[in-house]
Amino acid sequence: MHFSDRCAACDAAGLEPHFSVAGEAGPDGLIPSTARFGTALADIVRCLSCGHMQLHPMPDQGTLATGYAAAASDEYVDEEAGQRETARRALARIERYVSHRGALLDLGCWVGFLLAEARDRGWSRTLGVEPSEFASGYARERLGLEVVTADLFAVSLQPGAFDAITLGDTIEHLVSPADAFVRIRELLAPGGVVWLALPDAGSVIARAMGRRWWSVIPTHVQYFTRSSLERLLERCGFEQLEISSAPKAFTVGYYLERIGGYSPAVGRGLGRTATAARLADRIWAPDFRDRMAVIARPLPRERT
Repeated sequence: MHFSDRCAACDAAGLEPHFSVAGEAGPDGLIPSTARFGTALADIVRCLSCGHMQLHPMPDQGTLATGYAAAASDEYVDEEAGQRETARRALARIERYVSHRGALLDLGCWVGFLLAEARDRGWSRTLGVEPSEFASGYARERLGLEVVTADLFAVSLQPGAFDAITLGDTIEHLVSPADAFVRIRELLAPGGVVWLALPDAGSVIARAMGRRWWSVIPTHVQYFTRSSLERLLERCGFEQLEISSAPKAFTVGYYLERIGGYSPAVGRGLGRTATAARLADRIWAPDFRDRMAVIARPLPRERT
């Protein structure tokens, strides 16, 4: 059975059923710290041409917009130290490819820890766009950042104004990632780069766990592999400069509690054990090699 819908990565028409995982977002809504592993808002289909995976049917954009505007969670706020460490690592890689620390735009900035780190590292301007009222409000009020509460690609921004654009755990949430790259290309200054971090659905652990992989969650509508993301970037006129694994730093306690998405009792037990051993608050960044980071730059117009 094939569907008529086209692949979001390569625009091919051949899609086949892959995982039956349709479900509900749950009482917490579309939050980044969900533990509803193995559940998505629709079933997952796979592109016969490039291996990219996406939801079918794709959720309505209005429904997603409402869900993300209402998203609220304190768990990432509580994990500030690890999130800032993750941001510093990302910025260090980005800074290898820019001539100066100019204007940085973070699309889907959540509570703004990457922006705050960029500001501290001397970037001349930091701007975030975040649809969540909770997260964008925290970034403005608690961190003093310039963050607009808006749909990521509906907000009015000056073309060619940004030396770097970041999308950390964002592109996999978008119904039309190709449209996103068209907009990003317009917003980048000459020589500017885009940095993305996202789950790697082609990784060994993702393929081994299948529908039970922890990145199969209600907030994700796209499931990129390294090759399908490269094809999308090429299709949209970008040259891939670097790709690497991208582990995230959280406390040991946070990681152990995530096991509750599979077994609440085991998650609670491990959390208590880590607390008793005084390990729960230690920052940990295990590399499962199932999250990738990519840096890309627009090709000159004559080459696209």
